Amino acid sequence: MQMGLIGLGRMGGNMRERVRAAGHNVLGFDSDSSVSDVESLTELVTHLSAPRLVWVMVPAGEQTRTVINELRQLLTPGDLVIEGGNSRFSEDETHAGVLRERGIGYLDCGVSGGVWGLTEGYGLMVGGDESDVARAMPIFDALRPSGARDESFVHAGPIGAGHYAKMVHNGIEYGLMQAYAEGYELLATEPRITAAESVIGAWQKGTVVRSWLLELLVAALRQDPGLSSLSGYTEDSGEGRWTVEEAISRAVPVPVISAALFARFASRQSDSPTMKAVSALRKQFGGHEVRIKEAVQA
Repeated sequence: MQMGLIGLGRMGGNMRERVRAAGHNVLGFDSDSSVSDVESLTELVTHLSAPRLVWVMVPAGEQTRTVINELRQLLTPGDLVIEGGNSRFSEDETHAGVLRERGIGYLDCGVSGGVWGLTEGYGLMVGGDESDVARAMPIFDALRPSGARDESFVHAGPIGAGHYAKMVHNGIEYGLMQAYAEGYELLATEPRITAAESVIGAWQKGTVVRSWLLELLVAALRQDPGLSSLSGYTEDSGEGRWTVEEAISRAVPVPVISAALFARFASRQSDSPTMKAVSALRKQFGGHEVRIKEAVQA
């Protein structure tokens, strides 16, 4: 099968190689000419045989919208676009509508697997018409891990369902990572524990908390014991925020995911105004001792 792939970054580049390894013909385009197979989107489309299948793997937001609008002008009726970035599910119907006007199909696909997907395979969550999903199934099968399809692939529903499923997946991921991280810190501060890294490592088999994320934490601790080379500053991709916003709109309690998201916000404050206010209040009502910030030397 032939496919065009737009966006050859950390995930897109590996996806190209995995699909090629499965025997498919993949032509990739990226703004970085050193990794691109063609020089432009026009050249990409020209080299693909109709009906075309084009997978978009660029950052969500304006870059995705720009690519979708360019493809609207370049593709022809019967072609199919798969949007595999971390776009918000509410944008998918707009993307689909823009392409539908020209007779071009659209699928949204949440992709999980990160930089390990090349060797381990990718978890895929797809939204769109059943016929379009069936048409692209050889590509989906090439990307996902070997084994039962329903363990790594799902047609989650109509357009938008794939990215909605990925949003919730990432919200859960926030909570899991936060729990592992908090557990590690508690172990590391207990004098009785002589090797927190070894305790975490011993949870990889036979325990109910074993997981791939745990294995990745163990790997990180072995590479950098104590994680001394890292800053605690932690970004968020946006999907944790969207998960919490959806939970609020549907009155679904998500205290763990919410707390994990807020912990990331707190990580970016070197001197938290909130905790300054808490400290001041404790002094005001209880006369509790507070720490005075040292004067900055001129």
